[in-house]
Amino acid sequence: MKIEEIIAKGVSDAVKALYGADVEPAAVQVQQTKKEFEGHLTVVVFPYLKASHKKPEETAAEIGAWMVENVEAIDRFNAVKGFLNLGVSPSYWLSLLHEIAADEDFGFRPVTDESDLVMVEYSSPNTNKPLHLGHVRNNLLGYSLAQILKANGHKVVKTNIVNDRGIHICKSMLAWQKWGDGVTPESSGKKGDHLIGDFYVEFDKHYKDELRRLKASGMTDEEAEANSTLMQEAREMLRRWEAGDPEVRSLWKMMNEWVYAGFDETYRRLGVDFDKIYYESDTYLEGKDLVLGGLEKGLMYRKEDGSVWADLTGDGLDHKLLLRSDGTSVYMTQDIGTAKLRFQDYPIDKMIYVVGNEQNYHFQVLALLLDRLGFKWGKDLTHFSYGMVELPEGKMKSREGTVVDADELMDSMIADARETSAERFADMAPEEAAEISRIVGMGALKYFLLKVDPKKNMLFNPKESIDFNGNTGPFLQYTYARIRSVCRRAGEELSACSYAEAVPNEKEQTLIQKIADFSQTVAEAGRIYSPALIANYCYDLAKEYNQFYHDYQILREADPATRCLRLNLSAVTARTLRAGVSLLGIEMPERM
Repeated sequence: MKIEEIIAKGVSDAVKALYGADVEPAAVQVQQTKKEFEGHLTVVVFPYLKASHKKPEETAAEIGAWMVENVEAIDRFNAVKGFLNLGVSPSYWLSLLHEIAADEDFGFRPVTDESDLVMVEYSSPNTNKPLHLGHVRNNLLGYSLAQILKANGHKVVKTNIVNDRGIHICKSMLAWQKWGDGVTPESSGKKGDHLIGDFYVEFDKHYKDELRRLKASGMTDEEAEANSTLMQEAREMLRRWEAGDPEVRSLWKMMNEWVYAGFDETYRRLGVDFDKIYYESDTYLEGKDLVLGGLEKGLMYRKEDGSVWADLTGDGLDHKLLLRSDGTSVYMTQDIGTAKLRFQDYPIDKMIYVVGNEQNYHFQVLALLLDRLGFKWGKDLTHFSYGMVELPEGKMKSREGTVVDADELMDSMIADARETSAERFADMAPEEAAEISRIVGMGALKYFLLKVDPKKNMLFNPKESIDFNGNTGPFLQYTYARIRSVCRRAGEELSACSYAEAVPNEKEQTLIQKIADFSQTVAEAGRIYSPALIANYCYDLAKEYNQFYHDYQILREADPATRCLRLNLSAVTARTLRAGVSLLGIEMPERM
């Protein structure tokens, strides 16, 4: 039984014995004692004053004294107004450490045949440009959320919807036709996604030049946009694509394959993967059919120009376009079709979309439309809405070529890790130094992006993320490597010694308590969908261990039982850190 459960039951029994009142253990508030007070866990006693007919501090003292006398795990207490601070006995912490050490999967719940199935969608790239910093945060959040849900005993399917069709794709295709001169990834020496991204930027440059010329001739902004021959050509290419034109489809397939090869390399470096990839080119027709079926049933309406809309004013929203006047689909249509296919493919109990908060309205509409179309699971969809990654100079704009490219970002982080750790790597073989630089650089990037509450916008600072002394990935990795060094030097003593006779001191008890909190933290992170809870737990655990390491001898401790306790406490801390950061997709180096 967890110590919180032991205390809750003890308080329930105490209130019954002292005051004759019935209190359900589940109703007892147990929280960690604040650092400025003595004790491990605190109980709020205000709810029991009606039964005791006494002052808060007197009530707390009576309950505390009863628990010291009757609950074996509690050996001391102090009362501060209406708060009862309880001290847990060293023997309890010792047995808890032994229990945790024996459980290789401590903190994780097993996935069983009866586990519910959660589908997590993340990444969702367009095939007209490479992945950038915003995609990096999305991929890391999605992958981490999937890992956390697995750790909580859920079956998880990781999916990706690739936006491989639409006007944006045609812009890159048209630019390649006009100005590409037959260039390929092989002939240019560029990754395919980067090459296609260059042509997306090229289209935008020529399009803006054309608009300037048209406006200089006396046209308004609207007239210039309507008369742009370049945009008209792109729209015509989209119409030909949707009509199945062999020439357009062949070009589209070739260029998309270049992009997919580039994406795969970026995903591999990021350490993320997918169980199933859907493509908008396969799903938009499903969505189109559903929308047209809804139109026949009177669930949608058609305007005079032929476009199809949904009236959502009855739900407090507005009118939503679903099919353009030329019959082409919008993103919403694709998402409707994709949702239908997913629920056909998998017995999904929960569907989670990892998409930035700029799309909050989109998912409100999607849930309503799916429900309206008869998919009763529509309103149960979850939008994991997260904040944007911002730069000192402002937001990123991919069509202007002013984004932080994911590949370049990873290269830079690894190079910074190598430079920052040059002295540490002096005695290593070049291959080992390169691998540890990769692990540290990627760990710095992942931790920095995941430690922030997902709902918040964040400012990305690469230099701050690589610091070995702050709330960073490298700090956790260095702590882990330090512990592993201690364990290696201990050799066989670590597994052969006994700490049954040891009496853990206050610092050791606090460290055991922090390790024990891992299980509850994983559960809470799964409940509220927050990788940041895991990240900051790991930071707190690493800080706690480093204070312990600074204050006490480990290998040089003279008493064998105490030395064994500290060695095992170190080993369990390292294992817990590794398990925690694995939920963030972070690797740990054995030495640094």
